[in-house]
Amino acid sequence: QVQLVESGGGLVQPGGSLRLSCAASKSIFSMYVQGWYRQAPGKQRELVATLTSGGTNYADSVKGRFTISKDNAKDTMYLQMNSLKPEDTAVYYCMGGSGSRVYWGQGTQVTVTS
Repeated sequence: QVQLVESGGGLVQPGGSLRLSCAASKSIFSMYVQGWYRQAPGKQRELVATLTSGGTNYADSVKGRFTISKDNAKDTMYLQMNSLKPEDTAVYYCMGGSGSRVYWGQGTQVTVTS
C-alpha cells in the first residue's frame, strides 16, 4: 500500500520559515516525479515544486523562496519555505507519480498571518 504522510505545517508570521516533511512509501521515490502542491480556500490545487531525474521545477510565485529536496535513505521529501507571505496560506500536499499513477498525501495546513 502506497502511503504519503505530511508534517511540519503550522502558523507562522510573514517573513518566517517552515520546513514541510513527507514520509512516503519507498516505491514513491522510484516514480518519475515527486512534488508538492497546495490548495488555498476557494482555489484549485496548484503546483508548488516538483523533482524528477531531470531536476527541479518551481512555481513562479515561490522561486527563490522555496526549496524541494528528498532523502532517499529516509524515504522522505522536504519543502523548505522561507520568506513566507500571507498568500502562501494553503493546505500543502506531497505527491509522487509515474504516468497515470499518482499518489497524494492527506495534506498539512500552512497559515501565514501576523
